Amino acid sequence: MLTIAVVLFAIAALGGITLATLHLRHKGLPKALALGHGLLAAAGLAVLIVAVVGGSTGSVVKVSLALFVIAALGGFALFSFHLRRQSLPTPVVFIHGLVAIIAFLLLVVRW
Repeated sequence: MLTIAVVLFAIAALGGITLATLHLRHKGLPKALALGHGLLAAAGLAVLIVAVVGGSTGSVVKVSLALFVIAALGGFALFSFHLRRQSLPTPVVFIHGLVAIIAFLLLVVRW
């Protein structure tokens, strides 16, 4: 289960890096890419929740899950700005990415 979550989050991260790069270069953000990034991350989150609820994980994975939930909340906020065609707040983009990176590293360490 954790392998599937890691793969989904890794692919989502590639989309996130692309989106962040486009944002920092003041380029338009493709809705399809933003949606794909969010759907892959949500799928990874769902798989991680199943693994944690199944009880086959340690406390580090639970911390990773909590951080991914926080990152998801930031992602929802960013996507709402995107849908309303408002510019994304750069600090939120950085915090969202940083929290997701920390969560991913914790997950990989316990993978």
